[in-house]
Amino acid sequence: MEIQEKKIIKEKIWHSKPHMSGRESKYVQEAFETNWIAPLGPNVNGFEQDIANFLNKRKDMQVQTAALTSGTAALHLAMVMLGVGPGDIVMVQSFTFCGTTNPVVYQGAKIVFIDSELDTWNMCPKALEEAIIYHNNLHAKTLQLGEIKAIVPVHLYGMPAKLQEIQEISDKYAIPIIEDAAEALGSYYKRRACGTFGEMAALSFNGNKIITTSGGGALVSRHKQNIEQARFLSTQARDSAVHYQHSQIGYNYRMSNVVAGIGRGQMEVLEARVKQRRENNKRYRDFFQDIPGVTFQNEPNHDFFSNFWLTAILINPEITGFTREDVRLALEVENIEARPLWKPMHLQPVFHGSAFFGQGICVDLFEKGLCLPSGSNLSEDDFDRIFSVLHEMFK
Repeated sequence: MEIQEKKIIKEKIWHSKPHMSGRESKYVQEAFETNWIAPLGPNVNGFEQDIANFLNKRKDMQVQTAALTSGTAALHLAMVMLGVGPGDIVMVQSFTFCGTTNPVVYQGAKIVFIDSELDTWNMCPKALEEAIIYHNNLHAKTLQLGEIKAIVPVHLYGMPAKLQEIQEISDKYAIPIIEDAAEALGSYYKRRACGTFGEMAALSFNGNKIITTSGGGALVSRHKQNIEQARFLSTQARDSAVHYQHSQIGYNYRMSNVVAGIGRGQMEVLEARVKQRRENNKRYRDFFQDIPGVTFQNEPNHDFFSNFWLTAILINPEITGFTREDVRLALEVENIEARPLWKPMHLQPVFHGSAFFGQGICVDLFEKGLCLPSGSNLSEDDFDRIFSVLHEMFK
C-alpha cells in the first residue's frame, strides 16, 4: 500500500491584513442595540469628528470630514464639486492605483499623467509645471483643449508628496489641488497632516489600509461648504421636502453607521498602528543595511514624516543578479505575499495613448520595486520566515 506524504501548507503571511483592536465591537454593538443599522447615525457623526480631531492637531489648520463608502467616492465627489466635466483636463500622478484616475473618467474629463521624482516617488513638480505650460500654450493657440480643473498628487505608500512646490504651482496657475491621501493617514509634511493641504482630499479605509472599516473612505476639506455639499450629494442629493425631490444628480456614497463603528474603534489605535508600521520599516532597513543593490523609499528630510503604510524597496538586478520578481516569487513559494509597486497608469491598457509628462522615472520604479509584508500585526515568527527567504536570496 503506497503512503502519500501530506504536504504541509504554511499559514499565509499577508501583504497588509486588517488589524482589529477589539475596541471596534463596542461601537458596532451600540449600533445594533440602538437599531442604527442604516446609513447615518451616531457612529457616522462620531467617526467624522474623530478623523477631524486627528487631522486638526495644528490649530491654524482646521478641517471637516464626510464619511463615505470609499476613497474613490471621495475623489469622485471632489471632481463633481470642482465642476470637472467633459473636455476638461485633470493633472494626475501616473504612479498610483486606478482609484485615483477613475473618478476623472466618470466625469468625462481628460487625464494628463505626470511622472514621479526620485526623492519621494510622488508627483514631480517640474514635470507638472511643464505639462501646465504646454497645455496652456496649446489652448491659447488652438482653443481645442479644455480648462485644467485640478491637480491630483498622491502620497504614495504614506510618503508625503513635495507639497510646497506643488502648492506654489497650484497658486501660480490658479488650479486647485485634490490630495489623494488614501494611503497617508498619520503622515505629515512640515508637521501638518497629509490631507489638509488641498482644496479637498480623500482618505481610504479599505481592508489593507493603516486603519480599516472593511471598506470606506472620507472626504476632507477646510471649507465647510464642501463638506456640506458632499454629504448632500452622497445621500442621493435629496432636497429638503416632505416627499422625495431631487434638483441635482446624487450618489449613494454615504457610510453606514455599522461600518463607522468599526472606524471609531480603529481611530483609537491609529497612532499605535503608525508606530508599528514605522518599526516594521526599520527592521527591514536593518536587515538590508549591508546588502548592495537594495534601496528604500526614504523621507527626503525632516519635513517629511511617512506612516510607512507599506515598506517599499528597489532591487537593482545589475548589482543583485536577480530581479524584484525573483524575490517576489521566492516569497510566494513560502506563502508570503509581496507585491510589485503600482504599475504607472499611463502604461495601463485602458489609458493607452494618454498624455504623459516626465522622464519615465515611475516606469523604472515599477520595474525595480517591491512592497514587502508590512502589516501592523506581523509576529516575530512572521519576520523570521520573511527574513529566512530574503537571507537565502541575498546571501
